[in-house]
Amino acid sequence: MTFALHPAIDAEALRRTFAADRRIQIAPFLDDASAQALRDHLLARDDWRLVFNAGEKFYEVDRPGQASMTAEQQATLDGIVMQAATLGFQYRYETIRVPDDPAERGKNGSLLDQLALFLSSGPARDLLRTITGAHDIAFADAQATCYGPGHFLTLHDDNVAGKNRRLAYVLGLTPKWRAEWGGLLMFHDEAGDIERALLPRMNVLNLFAVPQAHSVNIVAPFAGAPRYSVTGWLRTG
Repeated sequence: MTFALHPAIDAEALRRTFAADRRIQIAPFLDDASAQALRDHLLARDDWRLVFNAGEKFYEVDRPGQASMTAEQQATLDGIVMQAATLGFQYRYETIRVPDDPAERGKNGSLLDQLALFLSSGPARDLLRTITGAHDIAFADAQATCYGPGHFLTLHDDNVAGKNRRLAYVLGLTPKWRAEWGGLLMFHDEAGDIERALLPRMNVLNLFAVPQAHSVNIVAPFAGAPRYSVTGWLRTG
């Protein structure tokens, strides 16, 4: 299929908002058929991998590996992750990564890879350059994310040396979410207070300048569904 931007996008209004706030929501972002096809594609994928870090090291476990863990092993992992999150940078969620190389993206040919290509050229990249004034954006990297109960991402600002990240984005693909389920994209001020918390929504692109302090609060055990999105950075060079 061919991805398309939603025809109702007002680039000039979004440009003014971004200039004032350094972040915007584009709602809706894709045309309705594109957004629904992408969500359906992610729900059908079986190659999700649980990712979490231990300091500077990171680990991945595929879904068969997760299913094979004993209750004792799961409890041990929970304890390690939660203790590390108390005072430091910590994350836990499921992901499917997209390669940065355009040739590899084209070879894979999945809708997720096609989305990364769509964001990295043509009308989509032109729109994002216009809205943000970042005309040196060269490409978008991408990963699909699935946050279930107990998944989270603690405070960070995305400013990693050598990555050439100009902007971060989160394309929400989750309808019918409740705030009390957690999984909110939260922006923090210099004092650590929450300036704004954004609900996961369907076909909404959250776009914000790097660096900017933010987190995703933990998804509650009673959340009624997983939180799906495609996330990444718009990068130069």
